Amino acid sequence: MLVKTYGSAIYGMEARGITMEVSVTAGLHYFIVGLADGAVKESLRRIESALKTNGWNMPRTKLVINMAPADLRKSGTAFDLPIAVGVLGASEQLAHPETMQDFVMMGELSLDGALRPIRGALIIAEQAARDGFKGLIVPVENAPEAAELGAIPVYGVKHINEVISILDGIFPPPAEPRVAAPVARDEDELDFAEVKGQAHIKRALEIAAAGGHNILLVGPPGTGKTMLARLLPGILPPLTREEALEVTKIQSVAGKLGLNVSLVTQRPFRAPHHSTSPIALVGGGNPPLPGEITLAHHGVLFLDELPEFPRQAIEFLRQPMEEGRITVSRVTGVLDFPARFMLVSAMNPCPCGYHNHPDKVCTCPATLIRRYLAQVSGPLLDRIDLHLEAIPQETRYLLEGTVAESSGCIRERVFRARNIQNQRFARIRGIYANAHMDAARVRRYCALSLDAKKLLGQAAERLHLSARAFHKVCKVARTIADLEEAAGIQTEHIAEALQYRGLDREDWAR
Repeated sequence: MLVKTYGSAIYGMEARGITMEVSVTAGLHYFIVGLADGAVKESLRRIESALKTNGWNMPRTKLVINMAPADLRKSGTAFDLPIAVGVLGASEQLAHPETMQDFVMMGELSLDGALRPIRGALIIAEQAARDGFKGLIVPVENAPEAAELGAIPVYGVKHINEVISILDGIFPPPAEPRVAAPVARDEDELDFAEVKGQAHIKRALEIAAAGGHNILLVGPPGTGKTMLARLLPGILPPLTREEALEVTKIQSVAGKLGLNVSLVTQRPFRAPHHSTSPIALVGGGNPPLPGEITLAHHGVLFLDELPEFPRQAIEFLRQPMEEGRITVSRVTGVLDFPARFMLVSAMNPCPCGYHNHPDKVCTCPATLIRRYLAQVSGPLLDRIDLHLEAIPQETRYLLEGTVAESSGCIRERVFRARNIQNQRFARIRGIYANAHMDAARVRRYCALSLDAKKLLGQAAERLHLSARAFHKVCKVARTIADLEEAAGIQTEHIAEALQYRGLDREDWAR
């Protein structure tokens, strides 16, 4: 007898429908065909134990399972459930085998028939709804996540016997998303108010948060670069519904979504170590999984000690910084991963860290300094909107008891600026902030006053700004104007934006 069950395979950030064709005929031996990896082929051992434990029979005849389409590689243990149900249907042990065609079902089986969680439940639900199925059956831990889409009934189950009951017409209540509780701020969480001095960096981080801009901090050790960068998530606006769904899909595919979590509500903050490999940073592997830049989608990617990262790895950042996605090409196909992140990076000015320090002497030869700084290429610097120097603070700032402006005050200004941008780009897909504008939209939304045009033209000639850097200045100026709730870009906005192009100066050592 031949029956069909339906599952789903994850390729990059999309799910594709897989049909399990299960045939039981006269003969011996079990076969799984259709480019199945080792984990899938091992499923028959788990299935046999799960069925026997619960009073079902594993057919002692020839069993052939074809996973179609056969030219797509299938990996992982989540195919256990549809294969097991297909075996029961093909061996005529189900009362209503015709109902199998109504559901997509996925789950890893334990030897006693219990179901273990899977990855990518949200995009599997998306695929099942798109293909017109009547329901999705997944492990109970994944059900709230899959139900978040709201496009198809989702049934969370703990055991294979519950799946058989659904096929017999006994339906449990469909799963519902878990309402995310507001994220309570930790009273011990570090606040901008506790940072002494460094007012210019705080201002730059506020602008970066308000416009989604990339930023580079350069300075000697102990100037607070890392601490300031880690304060940035505290002033970022909350995720929109669309952004939260995208982030949840990524976390789920990567296997980093917590159990019983239906929606990620906080912006990601990823801080990989400088020993991270290029593949770990951009994504890939077999099967291809999201890398750090995709895990930072709609959030912050913090690269501390930027020149210490492999040159190849940081050069890979150039495409996603421009396009908001990363294309991974493999022999088996081309996959696109979303990567709309804010790059926040920090570095020392030289290997010893004290080049241009007002009090300490740098021990690095000039050639070593140039080689060190050359690790960060000109094309990459050109894609960073704001770069500025962190200056060592005088002791009097540390001894002062005055409290600076809090993160809450800064956050309110950032929220207002982002609301202006949300209205501006409401009908434009893929643009969430000023930093994401292309050249055509820079011309449309970054109208300059006559004096501002004159100042920017003079600065562009003096600093030899590229066309990309020219547009970066316009975008930053637009954000500064939004923070002031100004309709147009004035001279003072351009002047401030130009201050944050410190590495374009001719006297910058390279």
